[in-house]
Amino acid sequence: MRIENFEDLHKAIISVHEALAKTEDYPESAEKIEYWLDFADELYEDFLAAGMDIASTLHDADGALPLHPAVAELLTSIYEKGVEKGDSEAACDLGSLYYTGRAGTQDYEKAAHYYHIADKGGDRQATENLGYIYYYGRIGKRDYEKAFNYFIKGALDGHLRSLYKIGDFYKNGYYVEKDEKEAFRIYQQCVNMISDESAPLVGADIYMRMGDCFFEGCGVEKDMIAASKFLSVAENMFYVRLMEGDFYQQKNLEHVLERLSEIRKIIKEEMLPDLSWSGYNE
Repeated sequence: MRIENFEDLHKAIISVHEALAKTEDYPESAEKIEYWLDFADELYEDFLAAGMDIASTLHDADGALPLHPAVAELLTSIYEKGVEKGDSEAACDLGSLYYTGRAGTQDYEKAAHYYHIADKGGDRQATENLGYIYYYGRIGKRDYEKAFNYFIKGALDGHLRSLYKIGDFYKNGYYVEKDEKEAFRIYQQCVNMISDESAPLVGADIYMRMGDCFFEGCGVEKDMIAASKFLSVAENMFYVRLMEGDFYQQKNLEHVLERLSEIRKIIKEEMLPDLSWSGYNE
């Protein structure tokens, strides 16, 4: 669909509303689209601004499912128009649809293409996303130098994901000289910077890293109680992330559960005192 004005946008919203009315699988999307049926063309002077706001409310709705095809088409059309108009946020959001595949097609090459456009426009979320593209080799071989430089830009803009990824570079010796104390210092800094707003998004990742450091003695003395504390918090936060559809966290949750099992065994077998003299269990 082409969206060139408010009339096109309104028609597109009606079409999506009708499509969602045929299923009960997308309650969040249906609820959010209802609001815009009557007010989208009254609250904004610019149809693209209205479209971007509509898209932002639908982008993560019903996150445990792929986007409804009608919603995917609407978002793609809005973002593509935004890219034409030089909107870096639209480019970043379009890139994310291709990165995750929620709109039906996972294409890392296209994701990187739009992230580069958004990065040049100053969108630091796109900058961070490019860090992940190169860190994991999504479009070829891993390129730790490029990934590091993108994460540095993101970290300087206050992105905690970028900052803890810098910690990963020091922990593993990727591109920079391995320095476990520096890695732990960076993770600690992330803990101190977590806010109520950022915790649901990055808290699990940061607490997992802190727990791993205390378990492994990475940059800090081993401490099974501290490790258990951080990993237990991460466990619960990963559950929430997965329930919201963040499928990339499955491996992280498995890692946390395995490590917590190891910690419980160590505490039981090596740290708890022999209290059999008390006769409590007799």
